[in-house]
Amino acid sequence: MVTTKEKAGAASSTAKTDTGSAPVQVRAMTTRINELTKHLKANPKDFATRRGLLQLVGKRKRLLKYIAKRSGEEYLALIKELGIRR
Repeated sequence: MVTTKEKAGAASSTAKTDTGSAPVQVRAMTTRINELTKHLKANPKDFATRRGLLQLVGKRKRLLKYIAKRSGEEYLALIKELGIRR
């Protein structure tokens, strides 16, 4: 069974088993964020999930900030690929 992290690692140009690099983590978080957003549309009163979603969005934001500081080109390619921001 392929996990979300493995799918995110396979989508990147790095090693297939890479689950720790920042771009791979952002891809995995984006997948989870999209799933949680769908869940919250169906269950608007699920406040525990809403809090978890906001925490996950904040964590992704910090990682994106790190990637932007480290490599601006990689950051722009990543947000374009994932369809987030701008």
